[in-house]
Amino acid sequence: MSATPDSTLANPDQRIADLERQLAERTAERDEALDERAAIAEVLQVINSSPGDLAPVFEAILKKAHILCGAVFGVLLVRDGEEFRLAAAHGEQRFVEAARQVGPMRPPEGSALARLVGGERIIHLRDARAADFYRNAPAPIRHIVDTNDIRTLLWVPLRKDGSVLGVVTAIRQEVRPFTDKQIALLESFAAQAVIAMENARLITETREVLEQQTATSEVLGVINSSPGNLAPGCNIG
Repeated sequence: MSATPDSTLANPDQRIADLERQLAERTAERDEALDERAAIAEVLQVINSSPGDLAPVFEAILKKAHILCGAVFGVLLVRDGEEFRLAAAHGEQRFVEAARQVGPMRPPEGSALARLVGGERIIHLRDARAADFYRNAPAPIRHIVDTNDIRTLLWVPLRKDGSVLGVVTAIRQEVRPFTDKQIALLESFAAQAVIAMENARLITETREVLEQQTATSEVLGVINSSPGNLAPGCNIG
């Protein structure tokens, strides 16, 4: 009795097609991983080359994140007390200019920003125009949504030790939700922004301490060089 031919051998064309499909999938995954690593490496390079200067860092983070996540534009906001202010904007010039004109915002109760401050991991709107976000938003925000045809919208917080330091957004002009992988990628870039902010804070604090030490050393130097004579170190009148 002859053996039954293996199904894969019985249809070699199908087997070849399956292998080609698998190869294409693996190649795409590899290319995505390489693009992500290259983008993060570029952001880290900007952080290292711009110590204490957050503007170019935020701009690089926003641009790279949007390219890899398939977003057309968005903003990066930083928190200052109870308000959020624009730190970077990416996209068409009309959108960027409109975002800059909004000014500092104190998020109203129930808004996306307030919900993130309250502890929600992300805010992901499949269609912004069909959400309470749009209906309850201030007139300037609704105007930006309308004039820029904003549909799918994602907010990811810049979080450190449970506190929200800012927010990064990714926007699409069609109703097409972001995938879990794209959301995780945006969270990774948000983490890079937090690192940059922490570096800038440490640099500023170190500079202030050094300036205080320098001023103290100068005063002590004058005192030691003029014992009993207050005139050089204390010019009164």
